[in-house]
Amino acid sequence: MGNINGSTVEELQSCESHQWYRKFMTECPSGLLTFYEFKKFFGLKNLSEMSNAYVTTMFRTFDMNDDGFIDFMEYVAALSLVLKGGVQKKLRWYFKLYDIDGSGCIDREELLQIIKSIRAINGVPHEMSAEDFANMVFDRIDINGDGELSYEEFMEGVQNDEMLLKMLTESLDLSHIVNKIQGELRVNN
Repeated sequence: MGNINGSTVEELQSCESHQWYRKFMTECPSGLLTFYEFKKFFGLKNLSEMSNAYVTTMFRTFDMNDDGFIDFMEYVAALSLVLKGGVQKKLRWYFKLYDIDGSGCIDREELLQIIKSIRAINGVPHEMSAEDFANMVFDRIDINGDGELSYEEFMEGVQNDEMLLKMLTESLDLSHIVNKIQGELRVNN
């Protein structure tokens, strides 16, 4: 969810909305994106069980009304969040994404699972292992030491730690997905 290489939000905004709608409707003529179509839409195939679980969680966070589908408005809202959402909105989304079981807290295992899945999907090598990264996050922001990050601990801790904020933002950089969509829009016009 970081910067988009070679593009700006203004360039994306200048891309007329009917092109996005046409792309969306071409991929899912019913106007409702199923989980299967979501994976196909973003070229996510042959995923490990853990990566598939991450994509499922991501799909659910984009499915704002919990009906099992992503409609065009949810799609636009998700892209808007990815491209131009402020830090607070992105952190709120990250928290929801990391809180796999919906308990209102993130435990070390949930964070580790998501980090491993994101890395598997992105395919980018990292200097720090997923385990070390998860441990570092908890060491830095688990204020009360209970092994869980509440929403408040997460929001405050990440916002007050520039290095963590940068690392989390880079780990969830979805610009390759947006670039893929933009490329297909240019080819089809």
